[in-house]
Amino acid sequence: MALAQQIEEVLEWLWSIGEQGQEAVRNVDGAAFDFDAQPAILEAQRRGWVAGDAEHLALTRAGEERAAGVMRRHRLAERLLFDVIRVDNAAMEAGACELEHAHILSEEATDRVCAFLGHPPTCPHDRPIPRGRCCEKFSSEVRPLVTPLSDGSIGADYRIVFIASRSHRRLDRLCGLGVVPGAELHLHQRLPAFIVRVGGTDIALEPEIAADIFVVPR
Repeated sequence: MALAQQIEEVLEWLWSIGEQGQEAVRNVDGAAFDFDAQPAILEAQRRGWVAGDAEHLALTRAGEERAAGVMRRHRLAERLLFDVIRVDNAAMEAGACELEHAHILSEEATDRVCAFLGHPPTCPHDRPIPRGRCCEKFSSEVRPLVTPLSDGSIGADYRIVFIASRSHRRLDRLCGLGVVPGAELHLHQRLPAFIVRVGGTDIALEPEIAADIFVVPR
C-alpha cells in the first residue's frame, strides 16, 4: 500500500475515532491497520494534518478538512454502489475503498454524485456524510436519482433509501408502519394526503412527512 493511501487510512481512522467521541492513542495496536502506521502518522504530522503529544493524536483543522474530503468520497461511493449498482456489503466496501483511494472521483465528480443521489445525509451504515458545497446550494445540473416521495408519480413503485426527519417520534411512528429504509412502496394518491402501500397495507402520510422520505424508482 502506497504511503499516500496509508496517510488517508490514518486520517479516516482519526475522523472515525472523533465521531465516536474518543481520543486516539499514539501507540496504535495491530487491530487498527494491516500495515505499520507509524511512518504514515509521522508524514501526516509533517504535512500539518495531525498533531499530538507523546500519548495521543488528533486532527488539526487542515487535517479535518482533508479527512472530511476522504470520508465524503468514501461514504458517497458506498451510497452509489449500494443504492444504484445494488452490490452486497463486501463488494460495496471494497469498491468504495478503491474509488476513494484511487481518487477516481474528483471534487467536482464527488459533488455531482452527491447531487445525483439527492444529497444523502448518511452512508448505508448510517454514518454521517460530510456536507459539500453542492449540499449548501442543493442544486445541480444533474437530475437526482434519489428524490423526495412528495415528488413521486401516482402509480409508481419506489424503494426507500433514507428518511431525513429529525423527529424521533415521527421516525418511530414510520418504523412501526414499516416505512423504513429498504422498504418498497407503491404510491396510490397524492391529494389531499399521500396514500402508499407498504407490505400490503395502505398508509396515509401528510405532505410534510412524504417530503422527508427519499426514494428511488424500483
